[in-house]
Amino acid sequence: MRLAFFGDVVGKPGRDVLSAHLPGLKRRLGLDFVVVNAENAAAGFGITEKTANDLFEAGADCLTLGNHSWDQREALSFIEREPRLLRPINYPRLARAPGRGAFAYDTPGGGRVLVISVLGRVHMDALDDPFSAVDQALESAPLAVAFDAIIVDIHAEATSEKMAMGHFCDGRASLIVGTHTHVPTADAQILPGGSAYQTDAGACADYDSVIGMQKAAATQRFSTRLPTDRLTPATGPATACGVFVETDPKTGLAVRIEPIRVGGRLKPHVPEVGV
Repeated sequence: MRLAFFGDVVGKPGRDVLSAHLPGLKRRLGLDFVVVNAENAAAGFGITEKTANDLFEAGADCLTLGNHSWDQREALSFIEREPRLLRPINYPRLARAPGRGAFAYDTPGGGRVLVISVLGRVHMDALDDPFSAVDQALESAPLAVAFDAIIVDIHAEATSEKMAMGHFCDGRASLIVGTHTHVPTADAQILPGGSAYQTDAGACADYDSVIGMQKAAATQRFSTRLPTDRLTPATGPATACGVFVETDPKTGLAVRIEPIRVGGRLKPHVPEVGV
């Protein structure tokens, strides 16, 4: 299978760059399934039905969330009726969080893909243990037995926690990829057990910014420690950042991973693929 994952969409510039480039990328790369982290899609904070539909229309097959899942209150009800939208799987059992943290999807080509969204705990809102939650999901749905591909989005602050999750899932998932820090890391690799991994996919955002937000207000906060107006997305041309993965049809493990960067300020990179 050919899979793509795109990092955090920040506001309208992020949605626009995917709308402009994702349809062409799906054709050029022959993508079977596309996951997009969309927890910042609505003006930089959370997601709405409209912003989700913008991304589905652009070509996303599944949207994952993170620590901003409920910043837009309508997401609490929208997620209940939209199975293509996932919140972190490791909410406490007593929270009875709406929606789901993992879901199985059928591809047009007849494949089955499991997507798991999980939130880290280091310097983040304290949910339940992300490792036990992911382990339970993987044990109940083995790769190459129940699914042709499994994608894990680890939305976390600490690179160490993301790396640990990568090794924890190695050999049991097709791709483990980090989100949340909005900067693409240079460590795309296939781990020893055969899983593709990258610490952070980056963001779909204007990079003339501070992690996708207007740089003046963000810089003022850091330099003065005084309150400012709420941060808003930078509005210049955005770069769509993500990863491309090819899997072995027999094992579901990765045979290739490469970064994707299109549009905006960052140096472009689109993988070359055969017919």
